[in-house]
Amino acid sequence: MEDPHEFDEIRPYHDEELPVIYEELIADADFRKAVQSVMNGIPVEILTRTMRGCRTKLEFQKAFSYKILWDIVGKYTNGLTLDHTAIRDKEISYTYISNHRDIILDSGFLSILLVDQGMDTVEIAIGDNLLIYPWIKKLVRINKSFIVQRALTMRQMLESSARMSRYIHYTLTEKNQSVWIAQREGRAKDSDDRTQESVLKMLAMGGEGDTIDRLRKLRIVPLSISYEYDPCDFLKAKEFQLKRDDPQYKKSREEDLLNMETGLFGYKGHVHFQIAPCINNELETTDRSLSKAELYPQVTRLIDNGIHKNYRIYPGNYIAYDKLHSGNRFADQYDQAEKERFETYISGQLEKIDLPEKDTPFLEQKLLEMYANPLINFLKATE
Repeated sequence: MEDPHEFDEIRPYHDEELPVIYEELIADADFRKAVQSVMNGIPVEILTRTMRGCRTKLEFQKAFSYKILWDIVGKYTNGLTLDHTAIRDKEISYTYISNHRDIILDSGFLSILLVDQGMDTVEIAIGDNLLIYPWIKKLVRINKSFIVQRALTMRQMLESSARMSRYIHYTLTEKNQSVWIAQREGRAKDSDDRTQESVLKMLAMGGEGDTIDRLRKLRIVPLSISYEYDPCDFLKAKEFQLKRDDPQYKKSREEDLLNMETGLFGYKGHVHFQIAPCINNELETTDRSLSKAELYPQVTRLIDNGIHKNYRIYPGNYIAYDKLHSGNRFADQYDQAEKERFETYISGQLEKIDLPEKDTPFLEQKLLEMYANPLINFLKATE
């Protein structure tokens, strides 16, 4: 099957394109340095020979990405788990829409978990603002990523969104390939996860029929991602103060790279992925006479509810809630040792924040909000 050429600029590489891309990467000194730092101790000759032997993107993922990601799990987590029981048909494709915690690992962890379920990896939506170096752009396209173009004019953005929507519909319906996309542009820095209507509007630009028909063809599945500890929490808190003190503040490329490195190689505790049922049954019973202004908020609430009620709640979430509210509502959900461990963790993260006018009480509140908000949303969704 040949993809329409309109997708050439954004799609993952075709398998037959891989040999040329491999040689370009092998010749890139920055790529070789990055790979050797991750796969320490393996001679570059073995790495290049293995790469050249991978005939498909999935073979490459299983030879490199799968091992690297499970090594990260072993070194920087207390375990990675997936509950996929809400979706029993593993032969058809889905659009996984999830909350977004880590730039790289959210989609990467999902793919290796699906492989262990006997399923294919997902195609991944990734913003071009993260493709800092040419080798990164090539590598993510080998890893089944398609490019979300940013920093465009309004007209260009509409054209780009329409093309991406057509690509996602094509990927699910013609290639029978599942897709992962975050529920919003960028990560929710305070962990108050909300689906942006713009994401649904983009998804509904492709396909045929009315808006509900177009969304149903994508087989949207809400996915809850729960990290016990977010290694980038102190960087997010720092960004909150920088934006508070300077509303014009924008992250640099170097800061994006630091966020990626910290997310990859920082401690995460337990990590759990929980799949909710596909929302198609609810969409089928939705009033088709609703205006788009009424329909999109209803669907975003449906996705948000699926995400919120499926969080894995950890002791730190309860402790953060009680500290924020100066109470002990959830004191029966943790013991003194767990409380002391979480408080020590928060103190350690605060120490990492380097700012000339460091507002420690503000920063601590932001850190606590990051851990309390999933619990707050969980309670609203389940009560």
